[in-house]
Amino acid sequence: MDAFGPETYGALNADIYDDWHAALDPTEAVRALAELIEEGPAGPVLELAVGTGRVTLPLAATGVDLCGIDASEAMVERLRAKPGGDRIPVTIGDMADVAPDTDASFAMVFVVFSTFFFLADQDEQVRCFANVARRLLPGGRFVLECPMPDVGRYDRDQRVEAHQVGLGHVRLTAVRHDPVAQRFEGQHVLIAEGGIRLAPAFLRYAWPSELDLMARLAGLRRVHRWGGWRREPFRAEGSYVTVYEKPAD
Repeated sequence: MDAFGPETYGALNADIYDDWHAALDPTEAVRALAELIEEGPAGPVLELAVGTGRVTLPLAATGVDLCGIDASEAMVERLRAKPGGDRIPVTIGDMADVAPDTDASFAMVFVVFSTFFFLADQDEQVRCFANVARRLLPGGRFVLECPMPDVGRYDRDQRVEAHQVGLGHVRLTAVRHDPVAQRFEGQHVLIAEGGIRLAPAFLRYAWPSELDLMARLAGLRRVHRWGGWRREPFRAEGSYVTVYEKPAD
């Protein structure tokens, strides 16, 4: 994984990303984000790691003034090939930089699924929080959807899991866990009649309390933590949603 960079995941996964993540229905995320945007100050909205636009496109269709940043040109090409995708302004760059080609301020910045953890180490994650805070309007919000780290799943800090088993194919994940660095290094493995396809993924996870500290260092305060996009109670399991806010005064 030494050569794994911000653009690597998209470069190697863009053509199969939507198919492999079809079960991640963005409907609830889009609805909840639209509600949060209505509650906050007026202004443009930025998605970090916009990817193939699975959230950005339906959210933009509601009338939100939305732009994005992503490290992968291959992922953004997929976005732009979809209806309405060519109308979403997207910067190619590191999401920790937030918006390197503009001085714009945002009413909201958000990042969904587990993508924030694609930032390779704690320093990059702290830098992302600081840059988001700098770009937010007073009263603006930083919204993150993150998976709760489930380190108990790993036997001797490794795990192999079967996701699909068919007559002509098997899709697995093979993951190693580094508890010191808080890292998961893994491969999606598709074994089919035509051969073997590998799609690597690298995550540096953070605990909710660690994210809260990053926010405090950046001058943001936590206003919500839910167990999902329906504002369920947070129970430290599965994926959860956190809303941080830049003080208005």
